[in-house]
Amino acid sequence: MSHNTKVAAVQMACGPDVLTNVEQACAAIDLAAQTGVKLVCLQELFNSLYFCQSEDHDQFQIAEPLNGPTLSRVRQAARDAQVVVVAGIFERRSAGLFHNTAVVIETDGEVVGTYRKMHIPDDPFFYEKFYFTPGDLGFQSFQTSVGKVGVCICWDQWFPEAARLTALSGADFLVYPTAIGWQAPEKAQYGEAQRNAWQTMMRSHAIANGIFVIAPNRIGVEDNIEFWGSSFIADPYGELLAVGSDQEAQTVVADCDMSLIETARTHWPFLRDRRIDAYSDLTKRFID
Repeated sequence: MSHNTKVAAVQMACGPDVLTNVEQACAAIDLAAQTGVKLVCLQELFNSLYFCQSEDHDQFQIAEPLNGPTLSRVRQAARDAQVVVVAGIFERRSAGLFHNTAVVIETDGEVVGTYRKMHIPDDPFFYEKFYFTPGDLGFQSFQTSVGKVGVCICWDQWFPEAARLTALSGADFLVYPTAIGWQAPEKAQYGEAQRNAWQTMMRSHAIANGIFVIAPNRIGVEDNIEFWGSSFIADPYGELLAVGSDQEAQTVVADCDMSLIETARTHWPFLRDRRIDAYSDLTKRFID
């Protein structure tokens, strides 16, 4: 590919009203499209507060089916703006069965792919195992008018296996919708190191796989977490094309030179030199 594709990562501060959050996201999609953006990526669980900070059965009321009002509205926004959109919700698949899910929406508003978060964390104020069933659709990428778009979600970003398998499915873009931030007692001592590790990990996925990485993260203080924004877009060499504020809601935009995928992979031929005959132990929990 020898053309440029303009992409955007939308970082929003969310409030308690789902409809307000959805309309805020749709307005960002429209504004981005007016600047020539062709791919717009929204943050994890963009239509609500990050409710996983406690184990609360009432929060299951936020969940929606994939054909529910949130994604129906975003599909309309994608169609109206003529852009590809990555958007995720708290999916109600069935009674008692819920996922953290993202869909890829084509310019005609049709869903071309669905990804369910595979790695589910359980940390202080990130009690996601209470809410989400691990994904069962595997690691995929989906053909769109801007190229093949792969999606992983937040905690997935720490696992090189997830990035590799998504890249091997043909992804040009690897999108990581995210909700990550600082807890007040830790920020002064560990905050900068935590954010640097987060960014470094995803930049390494861009380098190791020769793909563009787009990481939209939420912003603002919600209960115990100060979400650090800092949404970014990295090229196949891991270079940061654009980085967002850690304090302000904004849309982070970059031009992606698609020819860099071919250049990076031929100059750094990691895919060529992989020893696929020697990796069977990766399917083991630990090698005793």
